[in-house]
Amino acid sequence: MTAINYRTADVDGFKVFYREAGPADAPKLLLLHGFPSAGHMFRDLIPLLADRFHLIAPDLPGFGNSDLPSRGHTFERIADVIDRFTEVVGFDRYAVYVFDYGAPTGFRLAVRHPERITAIISQNGNAYEEGLSDGWNPIRAYWQDASPANREALRAFFTPETTIWQYTHGVPEAAQVSPDGYSLDNFYLARPGAHEVQLDLFGDYKSNVALYPTFQQYFRTHKPPFLAVWGKNDPFFLPPGAEAFKRDIPDAAVHFFDTGHFALETHAAEIAAAIRDFLSR
Repeated sequence: MTAINYRTADVDGFKVFYREAGPADAPKLLLLHGFPSAGHMFRDLIPLLADRFHLIAPDLPGFGNSDLPSRGHTFERIADVIDRFTEVVGFDRYAVYVFDYGAPTGFRLAVRHPERITAIISQNGNAYEEGLSDGWNPIRAYWQDASPANREALRAFFTPETTIWQYTHGVPEAAQVSPDGYSLDNFYLARPGAHEVQLDLFGDYKSNVALYPTFQQYFRTHKPPFLAVWGKNDPFFLPPGAEAFKRDIPDAAVHFFDTGHFALETHAAEIAAAIRDFLSR
């Protein structure tokens, strides 16, 4: 049995909740989740890797059991907090697993501190415009015109039915998806103030797209060992976004799985095996 510890770090007065497992002296792996989830999205992956790696999975600011920030939340602020968090928990050199919102967070950290990053694993974590599907169009409309009407239109993303759809869309057999993940996500989304924080992040996501050239320059310059493990039926992040990493990192390994956005819900064992093989090399 794998012992997983559930802790809270004080990051300059901001509470960051995190999961931790594995030997303290093992190679370090930072796990960064996406919307609308939290560190619990790694609940199946962590036990499969904890014999070989020291794993930490924080809940990003505004998600899960971490503090809810004030209005005007941004991805730069998320990166600031997680940057300091890695210092607080002693992650001085580490591989990083990024998914969805975790990608612009982790890529920001890599640009700031390339010497700290030993490898990158991206699971449906995008850095190329060709990876963005038409599913982003309602959010793109809000980037172009931050009107109250465009903001209100995005509240549809917070309904329980939409969360379940994000988990089950593109999964050949929906019965393979446990209700645990999306039920917990819906619980956290229902907290007072959570919708406004998430709407602020929808609006700020354009800052991530603006940084794509910066991220790509980092990839070209530093060529970190790179593994993409991608749910090929993702309605938000398309397979061309995974293939595009090979343009800047020719040795990048890209694996596609017949599943949707939350690939760990159905393919944790396969992704864990790919990670073990990749990081052992």
